[in-house]
Amino acid sequence: MKRTKILKAAAATLIGALGALAFGACGSQQATSGTSVTDTITAEAAYASRDFNPNSTSSALAMSANWYVVEPLYAFNYSDYSMYNALAKGEPEQVSDTEYVVTLRDSAKYSDGTDVTPEDVVESWKRSTAEGGLYVPMLDFIDTVEPKGDNQVTFRLKYAFPAFKERLALIKVAPADMDKDRLTSMPTGSGPWKYASITDQKVTFVRNDLYNGEYPAQCKNMVWNVAVDDTARVTAMQTGKVDVMELVPTLAFDVLSKRADLKTVQAFNAPYIMFNTKKAPFDDPKVRQAVFYAIDAQQLIDNQMSGQATPTTSYLIEEYPAYHEASTVYTRDVEKAKELLKEAGVTDKVKFTLYSTDQSWITQLAPQIKNDLAEIGMEVDLQSMASSALYPNITDKDDADFSMALVAGDPSVFGNDADLLMNWFYGDNTWTRQRTFWYGTDGYKKLHELMDKAIAAKTDEERQKYWNQCYDVIAEEVPIYPLFHRKTTTAFKKGVFSKSEAIGTTGLDLLQAKLNH
Repeated sequence: MKRTKILKAAAATLIGALGALAFGACGSQQATSGTSVTDTITAEAAYASRDFNPNSTSSALAMSANWYVVEPLYAFNYSDYSMYNALAKGEPEQVSDTEYVVTLRDSAKYSDGTDVTPEDVVESWKRSTAEGGLYVPMLDFIDTVEPKGDNQVTFRLKYAFPAFKERLALIKVAPADMDKDRLTSMPTGSGPWKYASITDQKVTFVRNDLYNGEYPAQCKNMVWNVAVDDTARVTAMQTGKVDVMELVPTLAFDVLSKRADLKTVQAFNAPYIMFNTKKAPFDDPKVRQAVFYAIDAQQLIDNQMSGQATPTTSYLIEEYPAYHEASTVYTRDVEKAKELLKEAGVTDKVKFTLYSTDQSWITQLAPQIKNDLAEIGMEVDLQSMASSALYPNITDKDDADFSMALVAGDPSVFGNDADLLMNWFYGDNTWTRQRTFWYGTDGYKKLHELMDKAIAAKTDEERQKYWNQCYDVIAEEVPIYPLFHRKTTTAFKKGVFSKSEAIGTTGLDLLQAKLNH
């Protein structure tokens, strides 16, 4: 009850502050209502990064910004995960089950005036599959990539792969001679926009007049203000300073609806409980299961998320084509959690630090999780830090001594096919080799045997059967697993857009949006 009162008081404080802000901004609202954007789109982005390397970054900010600048052969419309031709001229030409030829768009040029060449595609693939890269597990079905003439590229696969075209969206094409430092700091691309500047506070784009693809920039400039803090983004939107705002907090819905169109969609984005599976007692799946049965995820959704999330029933969300409910669905059951601990031989109090990333919506979950775990005999200290500190300093070390972490994640920025999403957290990469240390375990081997059978399946029905078994293994092993899946809300300033869509992943996809001119 005390915790509830505190939350209500905090909510009242924020709502009061926003209400005062709305009252103070009335004149501005009247002055700007119904106006249109002619020269500049201004947005508030919810994530920060300085790693913009299009062939290796996993940053939400950089991934999203690069959609506008560095084209793949085929790209996603993230509002529905349909695909469109980006640098490719048409569909891949299938030579055999394991060979495809892709033709480049006629007269495609980079924003610096140089031609896009097949060699650029080859080099971009090599950079995307460099040893140790996060993209490797999602692209390792490709055996070779070779130039063919002046405007074609030949892809030879190790085996027939059903999502070949979708995976090409991962390979962003940049000049072959561009070095890693330039790729990381400010890459050049062939997209409808080009980077003008990138700082910790702001990403600035200008229209690329050399772009000749399907979705040209509709105005001259675009500015993304980097505002991780919820209140800063709300303030900018409420005072009319920006046209688009990413990740609207639920407490700001009422106030912002006066100035903006709020669009909400179910997302894959989730808070994950991540375990060090080589450290006792969390090396036992039963102990990891006990943690999930102990946590009242529905209460987290109701209180901390104001209902704007959906309980986890599988690793995937129901909106994805390959969804299937897992055989294990976690709901609050303290007695079952205690019984699992007993079966695992855990009789003494378990003491550890629960580390978390420092996003505000993540840190606000930690106190209830701590209290829930106390009911099953786990004494938890809380420590929050930026992802840039948590991963290199706490988790990503061979001698890592942490027990459990609460982190945010959303691999749906790469696509929504089941194999890709499972490979992100459970493939042969940093997540399994260092963060969860689950690589090579019996559970890992079982999962990947099923994933391999799914890819080799001759029919969609057979493939789905194996994927369903994969979801069951993941839900039983839970080396890292979502507590719930968020809904995301994007704010669009009234009168600015004639067409706009929210997306169910991190970032801002305005490529198909239409401006009122």
